[in-house]
This record gives sequence, C-alpha cells and structure tokens, in this order.
Amino acid sequence: QLIHERWAKTIAKVKGVYTEIDSICEALRIDRENCDRALITISFNGLDPLFMYTQLLKEALLDIEDDDAKAIKELAEYCRLQDYASPKTIEMIEREYRNHTPIWWYTGPYFIYSMLNCGLRLMDVDIILKMCFFIRHLHNHIIELHREQQGSMPTKFQVFRGQGLSMEDFEKMKKTKGGLMSFNNFLSTSRSREISFKRFARPATKNPSSVGILFVMAIDTVICTKSSTPFAEVSKVGYYKDKEEEILFSTHTIFRIDRIERIEDKHTDRLWQVNLTLAGNQDDDFNKLTAHIREEVNLKTPTRGVPQLAFILLK
Repeated sequence: QLIHERWAKTIAKVKGVYTEIDSICEALRIDRENCDRALITISFNGLDPLFMYTQLLKEALLDIEDDDAKAIKELAEYCRLQDYASPKTIEMIEREYRNHTPIWWYTGPYFIYSMLNCGLRLMDVDIILKMCFFIRHLHNHIIELHREQQGSMPTKFQVFRGQGLSMEDFEKMKKTKGGLMSFNNFLSTSRSREISFKRFARPATKNPSSVGILFVMAIDTVICTKSSTPFAEVSKVGYYKDKEEEILFSTHTIFRIDRIERIEDKHTDRLWQVNLTLAGNQDDDFNKLTAHIREEVNLKTPTRGVPQLAFILLK
C-alpha cells in the first residue's frame, strides 16, 4: 500500500489506495456526501429573490397534513416511475418506513437524502409534493430531539461545516457580507472543526471551479427557541452511529454573514473560512424582507397548505 500511495499522490484523479473493502466503502460514502453537500443551494438576501420565497416555502410545507400511508405509497410509485432507486430499496422503504426514525432514513445510504436535496435545490414541484410528508416528519423529529436534549446543551456553542461552493455563489456571498443567508435544505453540521475541514472543505478544492469553504457557525440557543429554529445531536440516532458528532438543523435555517477570510494552505489558495451567526426568523432584516411577500401569498391564496405551496413553487 505504501508503495502505491507514493505514485498515487502525483495523479489528481487517484483519490486513495485501499487494501480493505470497508475502507473503500467509507471513502465512497464520504465522496458521495461531498458531492451532495456541494449541491445544496444557498440563498442570499438582497441578491436572490429565492431567499424570501424559500422561507415561506418551509412554512407552507409544514402546514400540510398528509395521509401518511397514502403519501408513502405515492412516493414509492413516483420513485419507480422515475427510476430513483432499485426496486429492492423502494420496496424496503414502502414496507419498513415506520420501523425507523426519519433521521435514520435521512442519514442512511438510500435515495432519500439525495432526492430531497435535488427537489429543494431545483424547487421541483413533483419531488417536493411527493416528499412533503417526509419533510414534516424529519422536522418534527428534530423538534422532539431538541426538547429532549435542551437541558444538556450549552447556551452558546460553535458548529462547523465544510463544503464546496461554486465561484458564482462565493462571489454572491462576499457581496452579501453582513447580510443574511439561508441553506435551502436540512443542514448537517459537526462539532469537530478538524473533520469538517479535512474531510469536506479541503477536498472540495480539487474541483477547479469551486472553492473550499469552512463555515464556523455561532449558535445561541435563546435565538433558536425564539425563532423556532430546531436542531438536534443526531450521532446516536442516525444510520451511522457516532458519525462526526453531527448536529442537524431543520430546513432553511437563517444565518448572518460576519466574516470571510482566506485560510492559509500550502496546497491551494481556494480555501476560505466563513464565520456565521445564527439569525433565526425573528431577525428584523428578515421580517422586513418577507413581510410584503407574505402579504402577496396570503392575498392570492388565503387557504394555507397545498394551495400556498403550489403558488410559491410556481413563482
């Protein structure tokens, strides 16, 4: 292995040398997660009209009350038609969905995570409607764990997230410094700076059209409570036990961009640290931005739930 590792380092396309199947599987899992993280969209206030609509999208999604049995069956049928996963995997989810928690399914090696990312990234009406029940279940599971863990959480703490960001989005972020941004999906973070940096931020620089970002997020649990921004420690309830000390935030969590600075690295000049502070939906700037959009949505579609969701998605 040592002999092959030497020449492998000279070829960019070779990502590693492995002698055991378990280590290959783990490397592939991390590589897939790197790709998924890079595909999660980020909205910036002032530059992106999507920022305001995605916040109202979350509210509309959580207002919908599905018939769960019917919703699971419809998701399975849709996935068969679209060939989203193998028949065996689809049958397993249809048969065993209630046997596991939403976080278990979300963090597992199934199509749920990627499909949900894809739907929210593209604002795909079909995917979002088919996965609406799961979004609600996952959000409620995070709330449930948040309540259970409240007593053991410090009032203020930091979490980290490493990922790739396109040059275009990075330029938007720099122009929005001091403003608000939103991750348009459920947000996976870690208590470990080292894991976030070495496993996700630095490898992202191998893509020449991306920059590697280490997000350092300051969390105040008082703001979380006031703004109904739930998060939970999921390393003991996820598919992969004790995985990277993971903290999972509910969808479309809002942060303020405090500081952007380059990370000195001898291998690349495309590594950056971005310091964020949790803002929540009680932020004055956020409320000003969304007030007129909310008024428009309520005026055009006074019935909450599916009608409002359809209006927002079609916008």
